[in-house]
Amino acid sequence: MFAVYDLMALAAAACWAAGSLLAVTPVRHLGAFAFTRWRMLLVAAMLWAGALALGTWTTLSWHAAFILGASGMVGIFIGDTALFGAVQRLGPRRASVLFATHAAFSAGLGFAVLGERMGLQAALGGALTMAGVMSAILLGRRQDEQHDWESDHGSLAQGVALGLLAALGQAVSTLIAKPVMAAQGAEAVDPIAASAVRVSVACAAHYLLLWAGVKASRAHNPPTTRVLAQTALNGFIGMGLGMTFILMALRKGDVGMVAILSSVSPVLVLPLLWWHLGRAPAWGAWLGAGLTVCGTALILLR
Repeated sequence: MFAVYDLMALAAAACWAAGSLLAVTPVRHLGAFAFTRWRMLLVAAMLWAGALALGTWTTLSWHAAFILGASGMVGIFIGDTALFGAVQRLGPRRASVLFATHAAFSAGLGFAVLGERMGLQAALGGALTMAGVMSAILLGRRQDEQHDWESDHGSLAQGVALGLLAALGQAVSTLIAKPVMAAQGAEAVDPIAASAVRVSVACAAHYLLLWAGVKASRAHNPPTTRVLAQTALNGFIGMGLGMTFILMALRKGDVGMVAILSSVSPVLVLPLLWWHLGRAPAWGAWLGAGLTVCGTALILLR
């Protein structure tokens, strides 16, 4: 029977799918660094408001905060900035397939570092899920597709490298955060407070870059009210909710399995693209979606 932490990982995937589409316009307006900086500032304010209102900030110890801060530096400061750099250059669909490889990175790291093992049914489900994700994205583009989101903006090689760096950053940051989030009893850390620490540390690092005069950190264009509103909505859904769901899933879920379930976000992007573009995905998208559903079912019913 499926577990609650499985559903949390799937909820994170849904949040990331919606967030990737909401990011395209503001990230191309501001640039990857400025977009990520504004996004983190707005989300940090939301998360700390929630943690203070609920009183959950008291669950944080200095030791836990230090580890969560390190996780935020790797997964958010490096990983998220690289991801939106990939979205800026490749669009949401192709950036998603590269980011989905974080499941393979996470499974390997979970096996090598934490000694995590999967049963036969879970392993088969994971393989089908990853095959479905890759099929849906690699074969999901129509031959006559000319939309701006499918065109290159800048170097293709840089976009690919940034997408893979984002995936590796997500995998390593999850591994770092796992021991803190798995703690029980008096040492248990609230996911909202944990998310607030991770975002705040990464946000501070971005502002240090800006104040140090790093050229890449400057905004390409001045932020507008509409762009900031889109950035805030993207941050609330993709980072505020999505990241908190992942940390909740890590309480009891294995790093590799949580990563596999959360990697279905590229498949969830497809119906959103259909709605936005007004055109059905190609046959490969349906094949990938079918494989993903079968693989996810095997995992959930293990």
